Amino acid sequence: MIETVDLSLVDGVPTVLQVLAAVRKNFVVGEVFMAEEFLHVNGTETRSAFASALQGANVGYEPHDEFKRRVPHAIGLVRSGDTVQYANMILVSA
Repeated sequence: MIETVDLSLVDGVPTVLQVLAAVRKNFVVGEVFMAEEFLHVNGTETRSAFASALQGANVGYEPHDEFKRRVPHAIGLVRSGDTVQYANMILVSA
């Protein structure tokens, strides 16, 4: 069982990007994994916001099924209230 911190209050609160901004203040992100479906179902504005927030990290996209196979190896999970499709990400420290 993976330890989970549930921050979700209501839909959209907090967002993945808000959680990421807070985490990055105390965590050096070296690598990020996301589902490639994120790129196909979200618009330019959303993709740009995520790219900006992840600047400096090596971001890799893979099919969602492969992404899900990584989850059991995680140290912990943070659940947000975000409703952006496929916004989940796996952060790897540098």
